[in-house]
Amino acid sequence: MGARAWALLLVLCGTIFLEGADIAMMAVAIPSIRSDLGLATDTAAWVMSAYVLGYAGFTLLGGRAADLLGRRRMFLLWLAVFLVFSGLGGFATEGWMLVVARFVTGVSSAFMTPAALSLITTSYEEGPRRNKALLVFAGTGAGGFSLGLVIGGLLTALGWRWVFFAPVLMAGALLLAAFRLIPRRPVPPPTGHGFDLLGALTAAGAMLLAAYTVVRLEHGLDAWRSTTASALGALLLGAAFVGVERRAANPLVRLGILRMGPVVRADLGALLFVGAFFGFQFVVTLYLQELRGWSSVQTAIALVIMGCDAVLAPTLTPRLVARFGNVRVIVGGFLLAVLAYGLFLPVGMDWPYLAMFPTLIIAGTAFALAYGPLTIAATDGVAESEQGLAGGLLHTATQFGSAIGISVVTAVYGLALGEAGGSAPEARLSAFRTALTVPVVMVVLGLVISLLSVRAVRRASQVSSVNASQTSANPAQRSGGMASPK
Repeated sequence: MGARAWALLLVLCGTIFLEGADIAMMAVAIPSIRSDLGLATDTAAWVMSAYVLGYAGFTLLGGRAADLLGRRRMFLLWLAVFLVFSGLGGFATEGWMLVVARFVTGVSSAFMTPAALSLITTSYEEGPRRNKALLVFAGTGAGGFSLGLVIGGLLTALGWRWVFFAPVLMAGALLLAAFRLIPRRPVPPPTGHGFDLLGALTAAGAMLLAAYTVVRLEHGLDAWRSTTASALGALLLGAAFVGVERRAANPLVRLGILRMGPVVRADLGALLFVGAFFGFQFVVTLYLQELRGWSSVQTAIALVIMGCDAVLAPTLTPRLVARFGNVRVIVGGFLLAVLAYGLFLPVGMDWPYLAMFPTLIIAGTAFALAYGPLTIAATDGVAESEQGLAGGLLHTATQFGSAIGISVVTAVYGLALGEAGGSAPEARLSAFRTALTVPVVMVVLGLVISLLSVRAVRRASQVSSVNASQTSANPAQRSGGMASPK
């Protein structure tokens, strides 16, 4: 790639780094924010949950908006919104101000991130060049989260408001560079009549309720009626959305994309993999801080080794994909994840860091092998006009995955602690071990799905080989009577 192509990729990767670092820094800063502003426990929880609701609720709409309204336009607009509301969060004096700022920041990420991904898939031709760009993009996002833990700890020591102001500085620099580097392209006219407003409303409503349901899972059986009601509401709006899309002249989501097996398997795999990764990291953070008494900075530094994927994803993974194929590398990533999380199951009360290190570095390596290739698989073979939609589906899956992973491990931990009958260190350690089974189960399910992808690729290869041999044996086809299949 030339210098301008690398500069464009650097800007687009900067946004996913910003998004990952923003989430991580906020997770580290929440205790200080709660103490300084005197927030109630539920308000502090909503400062985190509001971002998830905004992100997960609007990512599908954001991806399609990039296709229909212009990728450059959506990227620049929502990066500016991210900048403004991140800055407003830094000036907040009440809990509700933070909740509003985080919700709008989440919504801006829901539009900005799929636009960035679709800009990559439409700016770099399909093949090794695009694959490398996507692997760099994926690795940068995970590296942003891992480094954000350390950066957040350092900024919080200076004052929690810097956790909001630092992203403003980075977003401003990215915005200026993006104006110069992202080429202007004509927006293709819609194929139908107008924008699918009803589809957009039902999709956003269904996703918001579904995200709220997932967030409610961490409360376990408490207020289960509210959780059940929101789940039923999400299902009803989801059914209404499908009905609207079937009848719309210009649907927001072409439902046929959901019948593309490789795309669906990649999205499900990403949901399970990311959910397991964030669920595991959340449990380990609680273990180190609540049970072992480590500070937030100590915990962040201990976990930063999981960010090795930021180095491995653009260097090692492209070579493995070129040699073994995308799907086999994904399987390898899931196998390493099963090994990593399984090794941590017998965690002890006083494990030294060296005992944890193999799990942490293997987990980071697994992320490098799986997430980038899953991103490639989720967008491969999709028409250019629907690359934003494909990106929206992928990021919807990853956001729901992270929310599910954290919520379910929290719920399982709470239930296990209740059954242990107390908060003694031994009871909490037992509850942590029980919660750690959640990421193990998630990556095992993801491994099964990725093995199905291997089987599908093998079957397609066999069919292609049979067709090719039949074509070569037929003189009429050799002379051009019929085009040979790819």
